[in-house]
Amino acid sequence: MANPPAQPLAGRIALVTGASRGIGAATALALAQAGAHIVATARTVGALEELDDEIRKVGGTATLVPLDMRDHDGLARLGATLHDRYHRLDVLVGNAAILGPISPLGHVEPKAWDEVMAINLTSNWQLIRCMDPLLKLADAGRAVFVSSGAATNIHAYWGPYSVSKAALNTLARIYAAETASSRVRVNLFNPGPTRTRMRAQAMPGEDPMTLDTPEMIAEKIVALCLPSFNETGMLYDYPQKKLLSFRAPE
Repeated sequence: MANPPAQPLAGRIALVTGASRGIGAATALALAQAGAHIVATARTVGALEELDDEIRKVGGTATLVPLDMRDHDGLARLGATLHDRYHRLDVLVGNAAILGPISPLGHVEPKAWDEVMAINLTSNWQLIRCMDPLLKLADAGRAVFVSSGAATNIHAYWGPYSVSKAALNTLARIYAAETASSRVRVNLFNPGPTRTRMRAQAMPGEDPMTLDTPEMIAEKIVALCLPSFNETGMLYDYPQKKLLSFRAPE
């Protein structure tokens, strides 16, 4: 059997949101190591520049896009720019998210609720609106949305975050169904507990050294971005190391 190419994403364009730290940064770097040119978005310019340095160290290239995911006009401009420059998008990783308040539902301020929904859910819908035509122009468009176990493992006080991720699951599944007859493949990824700043914020008493690193997670996300990965409408559950179907058994 022939060995797989060292850079299976060579010459491809990959957009990663929330790429300044954690899983987003690790995924951007892993995609670059696989040969993709990275279009990295985040709000923090300095962190994006640090990512660019790391990508250059592995021989990769990146375009940095300082962008707030609530800036829908900005996302639309990004889509237009990608079309003008590359005429397609090969990989979309929707990773940007915030934790929001951990508190009883009745104590959540409307502004905080709206912010969680805007970043974790609505921005991904806007990404689909803007990037779907570009993904369809690729010979093997791949979209991966980073979900969470909180979407299905319900716990008190996690309302805004859990609701946003459950809705994201549905959004991605609908998009997968709508593109099933195309060359686009759309899947979800549940990283589980990971050594990130968001996890430390949610679980301040937890020993981070007991958790898998973002780099370990990123390796599995990249696998879903390859042209050879043909499943769609699925969820890769990292804690179970298993690809799960949303379809009910017949």
